[in-house]
Amino acid sequence: MQEDLKKEQLARVNIYALISRLLMTEVDEDLLKLILKDKNILSFFPVFKDWKKRKGMSNKDLIERYLNVDFTNLLLLHLIPYESFYTREDQMMETGGDNPVQQLYNDFDFRVELDTARVMAGDHIGVELEFMYKLCEAQMKALDDGAEDVVAQIAEIEYNFLKEHLVEWAPLFLLNVKNEAGTAFYFDLANFAIEFILSDFQYLSDLKKNNFKTKEESE
Repeated sequence: MQEDLKKEQLARVNIYALISRLLMTEVDEDLLKLILKDKNILSFFPVFKDWKKRKGMSNKDLIERYLNVDFTNLLLLHLIPYESFYTREDQMMETGGDNPVQQLYNDFDFRVELDTARVMAGDHIGVELEFMYKLCEAQMKALDDGAEDVVAQIAEIEYNFLKEHLVEWAPLFLLNVKNEAGTAFYFDLANFAIEFILSDFQYLSDLKKNNFKTKEESE
């Protein structure tokens, strides 16, 4: 049972890491090669897997001719991947200290290098997903250490962050990405991200009913 919990937690760590990376910066050749070689990861991209335009094309050409163009159109030019745009009544982005997630990041010593990440504020979808990745990573360490109380505490933080932030706006943004995507890659990414965020929130909601303890811990 404990090993199953660790496998499930490792999957959460890896998925949050993947989708945060892909929604924050353009895909590079090494990452694309990994996606195409790993059957488990590729299963998240079913339309892209059979996408005719990538057949007979090098990864470098695929990235330069299609994927980078689509990323730029979706994440940098046409759509706005920031929570404050979706949640403020005036639809203005909050890039200063009053950003809704910045204080939370500060409380957990989560630092956002805006210039390096090429984002304008901490409520960018990729940054919020990276925060979830870091929480899941800390939870994994607590699980390895047998610190059950810490595991439960982090699960509660994850639940609250999803409920108050990502679930409030990310599915709508990702639906827009899915509708506007010019490549099968970003269509699949948006579709998978929506499903994962909502399913992970359901997973944490179920844990909440048991005070964020796993069945094994409560027995």
